Amino acid sequence: MMESKQAQGETGSRGELSSPFDEELMQYSQVLMVEKGFSRHTVTGYRLDLMQFFSYFRARGGTRIADVDMYVVLGFLRDLKTKGMVQRTINRKLSAIRGFFRYLSQKGDFPANPTEEIRTPHLRQSLPHVISLREVERMLDQPDTKTPRGIRDRAILEVLYATGIRVSELVTLPLQGIFWDEGFIRVFGKGSKERLIPLGGQALTWLQTYCEEVRQRISGSSQRDEVFLSRLGRPLSRQSVWKIIKQYALQGGIREKISPHTLRHCFATHLLERGADLRSVQMMLGHADISTTQIYTHLTKEHLIRVHKAFHPRG
Repeated sequence: MMESKQAQGETGSRGELSSPFDEELMQYSQVLMVEKGFSRHTVTGYRLDLMQFFSYFRARGGTRIADVDMYVVLGFLRDLKTKGMVQRTINRKLSAIRGFFRYLSQKGDFPANPTEEIRTPHLRQSLPHVISLREVERMLDQPDTKTPRGIRDRAILEVLYATGIRVSELVTLPLQGIFWDEGFIRVFGKGSKERLIPLGGQALTWLQTYCEEVRQRISGSSQRDEVFLSRLGRPLSRQSVWKIIKQYALQGGIREKISPHTLRHCFATHLLERGADLRSVQMMLGHADISTTQIYTHLTKEHLIRVHKAFHPRG
């Protein structure tokens, strides 16, 4: 009976899982965006994770947020594991639940965070996939730069590889974020943190060619401020950029799996292989913790081992 009433949208008293939960979730979403500076995409992911958790809770008779305890959360995590969900995704959902109840506890609306005693399982860190410099150059050479679209796509690939920015940062890059004389771009990464990144000669040249010669031809009379636009005058989506990367990788004979992050991984790895210091790479990537950047040192060590084996007389 309880579940059928909830399915019909019955609104309970404050503390029950209907409109009050929706209200708390809406307020929490605002806190994440306004105070924490999270992107809309990240906040949407958190909302979906929390909605999944409370759907699980309701299905087992839960009616009040106050009744959520550690065992409810552990049951949810076990249920996800039983269904075959990978540990990284489970950890992300636990993080969303932990953050939400920390928020309620700090507001004084919840006696104690039910996730306080739950430890996040340690993940075996997987190495990012990179391709060689020669393969990157082959991919960069694929766009037909005799056409406006080819010039735009070449500029996209050059900027991604020259700066290591995320695709989400590329598609939101505004015209005023380019400092032509200094040869820098300014982006706002996770948590709306600002950083300046050098473009380098090739990327700067292609970006300038695109902006001065073909951007208006591609986008028509669009007044959008974003740098990279579609033929409809709208900002490119992340999915569109992913398709561009995949298309030119295939044309360049690269059969390995290419993701939107591949050029970012290549940027970091190729810099470190050539002697760049870790702290500078961290700043350009926008990593809050240098330990995140250190994963690329494992790749450069493997590179050195391969070079040693290939060329040392006693390798």
